[in-house]
Amino acid sequence: MHKRAFLSRVAAAVCGSFLAVAATAASAQEWPAKPIRILVSFAPGGLTDLIARALQPRLQEGLGQPVVIENRPGAGGTLAEGLLAKAPADGYTILLSADSVPANPHLVQNLPYDTFRDLTPVSMLARIPLVLLVPNTVPATTVKEFVSHAKAGGAKASYGSPGIGTSNHLYFEVFKDLTSTDLPHVAYKGGGPAMTDLMGGHIQALLISSTLAVPQAGAGKVKALAVTSDKRLAQLPNVPTFAEAGFPDFKPQQWTGLFVPSGTPAAIVARIHAEFARALKAPDVLSRLNDLNAEPVMSTQGEFASYLRRETQTLGRLIKDRGITGQ
Repeated sequence: MHKRAFLSRVAAAVCGSFLAVAATAASAQEWPAKPIRILVSFAPGGLTDLIARALQPRLQEGLGQPVVIENRPGAGGTLAEGLLAKAPADGYTILLSADSVPANPHLVQNLPYDTFRDLTPVSMLARIPLVLLVPNTVPATTVKEFVSHAKAGGAKASYGSPGIGTSNHLYFEVFKDLTSTDLPHVAYKGGGPAMTDLMGGHIQALLISSTLAVPQAGAGKVKALAVTSDKRLAQLPNVPTFAEAGFPDFKPQQWTGLFVPSGTPAAIVARIHAEFARALKAPDVLSRLNDLNAEPVMSTQGEFASYLRRETQTLGRLIKDRGITGQ
């Protein structure tokens, strides 16, 4: 009797597991059966939002369902990340976030989620080079001339960023290490206000996305000294890369990436990856990304996850060594 009961329990467990797998497979095959929500971790009009809206029509076309963009800015992207972590793992809630993701665990105390436990990275979508800008009043036309100016200026020379913990902030700190300069940091609430103060001469440098830099530099309102891309930008052909300027190891770039809640069925994740890859190849999307100076990137899940872990370690050390805290 005991043996019979044991065998019955084993059979029931196997049957239950089979039914669960079958149910998951059936659910994946039926997906999507309703509108899909894309959380954007930054405000409307920002780079991540613009990329999401460029992709939206092609995603709706491929998925056969409405794709609703929901901007959830705040706390360096952690508000949207937290919402994704709590969302059902059914493929109907997706997150587009940016390069703040690997820095946030080191900047924000008591995060209500664990980045690598609760979020599943799907792919990096786009990469955007940064440009070192200075106001026209700064007597420098090269990076090395600016470094000499900064060292001579002492406390009068400062740099700005769109906010504490942004890639613009953290990688300018790396630049300071490379050049042995000690410029104080001025944090703003976005790239727009920082650019305004740069043009007004209130700060002496800004490391900002090419999306924001090109219009102002192209119009002669600020001076562009170098770009972090591997080759010069077509819109700024006279501006050298950092490698050409004598800093070959300085290649940080902003990026936008795709995430889903952990536990989302693999078949659904694969479909999401495939649909975003298809959308990124659409001529109108490529044209829009070119306008934004954004390079389309469709990495594998493994590549993106490995990159995030490396960045988390690198930025964690930088934040700890510099004593940087969140806003």
